[in-house]
Amino acid sequence: MSKAETPLEQFKRATSSTVRAMAKKSELSVVFSANGRGLSGDELRLPIPAKDLPAEDVQRIRGRADSTSLRLRYHDSKTHQKLKPADSQAAAIFDSVEQARCEALGMSRMEGVAQNLEALHEDTLDQMGYGNAVTSDDVPLNEAMAVLAREALTGRRLEKTSAKIAEIWRPNLSQEIFETLEGLGEHVTDQAEFARALQDLLGQLDFDVEDSEESETEEQDDQDQLDDTSEDQDQQQTSEQSAPMEAESSDQGDAEGAPDDGGESDGQQMDGQGQESAGSPDQQPDFDPNHNFSAVHGYTSFTTQFDEIIEAQDLCEDEELSRLRELLDKQLSHLQGVISKLANRLQRRLMAQQTRNWEFNLEEGLLDTARLTRVVTNPLHSLSFKQESDTEFKDTVVTLLIDNSGSMRGRPITIAAMSADILARTLERCGVKVEILGFTTKMWKGGQSRERWIEQGKPGNPGRLNDLRHIIYKKADAPMRRSRKNLGLMLREGILKENIDGEALLWAHNRLLARTEHRRILMVISDGAPVDDSTLSVNSGSYLEDHLREAIDLIEKRSPVELLAIGIGHDVTRYYKRAVTISDAEQLGGIMMEKLAELFAESPRGNDSSLESMKR
Repeated sequence: MSKAETPLEQFKRATSSTVRAMAKKSELSVVFSANGRGLSGDELRLPIPAKDLPAEDVQRIRGRADSTSLRLRYHDSKTHQKLKPADSQAAAIFDSVEQARCEALGMSRMEGVAQNLEALHEDTLDQMGYGNAVTSDDVPLNEAMAVLAREALTGRRLEKTSAKIAEIWRPNLSQEIFETLEGLGEHVTDQAEFARALQDLLGQLDFDVEDSEESETEEQDDQDQLDDTSEDQDQQQTSEQSAPMEAESSDQGDAEGAPDDGGESDGQQMDGQGQESAGSPDQQPDFDPNHNFSAVHGYTSFTTQFDEIIEAQDLCEDEELSRLRELLDKQLSHLQGVISKLANRLQRRLMAQQTRNWEFNLEEGLLDTARLTRVVTNPLHSLSFKQESDTEFKDTVVTLLIDNSGSMRGRPITIAAMSADILARTLERCGVKVEILGFTTKMWKGGQSRERWIEQGKPGNPGRLNDLRHIIYKKADAPMRRSRKNLGLMLREGILKENIDGEALLWAHNRLLARTEHRRILMVISDGAPVDDSTLSVNSGSYLEDHLREAIDLIEKRSPVELLAIGIGHDVTRYYKRAVTISDAEQLGGIMMEKLAELFAESPRGNDSSLESMKR
């Protein structure tokens, strides 16, 4: 060891060596970076601790390293995919419990690894906000089963947040399920047998346990039957058509390159020209005020009867809202100064654009006192008037649409609420109106919509299958001082559930279209792709994502509303043309200020250069 090696370098070297040894992969590369996290090929990216190596940071990073090492050593992805259930909710539980199996093998043999992983799990669960959970609706079943599986497989006492999750879920599970959980330990060293026992557990939880291999086999059998059925028809058609086709081929060969005025190819060419004249994807067609911005081809909702658009104060008692707002202020007291400085910087930039511009030598308006002296010295001069010119961005409204899904729990939603608060107050001082909206669902697992679908015999392709909840935290015309308390609702347990982004985006957009302001800006803040297990379990896996893409495309190409997005830990640039992705929620306030400042510096709708500057 070099004498010049710092404690931080020693930590990196020791952790890297431990990872390779535990995983039994000498070729594995371990990289430490500020926002690096996760395994990609033969490279593991881990967060880098502070230089003074705080004990909590060190243990969490070691926990991440141990978790990945154990999965690399004991997990076979082919076996996993072969036995993984097709149902999305069942698959999430299957994944979580398999990870618990891999970790249990290390925890039972190495006390240090056990302590590192326990610290990691507690920190992760707390970050997700599960430490404040009250009912089983506040914690997804896959998270609960992972906790209970770790307890059963390791025999260790659960830490604080894990124990709370287990306590909440135990009354909802049968004794048979707990017996099966205990039985999983018999197969902990055999992944395939463990997976089959886990399928039994999923069956007890009323999930469809058909695995991916069986599903693929059935699909292949169906395809084989279809091929066999059509093979004879194909042979018969081939023999009947062979002579005409040979003749046609000969004719085409003789006339190669010569256009046929009555031919089919000309008709196809004309169709193509017609499509091109209608407007290429890069063109910005004229805005049609009668266009239906809620209808997207191929997307449906099984029922909208149980959807709701509700104001924040109607979801919570006034006293509770006040308490939650105080909690929000306390949690971000150390960030208040930082975000306030950014807000002041934004305000100065906007005020600089509001520098008074006057038109002089007018026949009416305000009297130009600077020119009175010439009137006094020469009465033949007429009085001169002046008029202040309007600032372009004064006639502007901004909507902040905030993802209120369960994955935003903890730090992300807290900082989103505070940033929205400060941004709204800043823009309000500059004469810009701000609306703050949130989107989630009323229930986990489909709610009343799914119940209605089941009652009607589970018809195929039902479309969206959950009850939407769209929340109005602040209306554009309401002053921030009256709405400030509403933002505390985002911290309330049970509010954050699933996210159906496409419909929320169109809802917020259509509210903006109804405004009279000349310039309308929509900023979306989200941490992931749309996810609703109830909908995705009975539609294609990309159903909600495809709808989101079409909704974005509709707004970006046909609407006067300017759309931009900020992704927290998730790449939203693959959806939105104007977007930025941040790795840490604490960057949110600064990025919001920066992007809006850039946008106000542009002319409405922007130009190509300003558009490129928004991309990251």
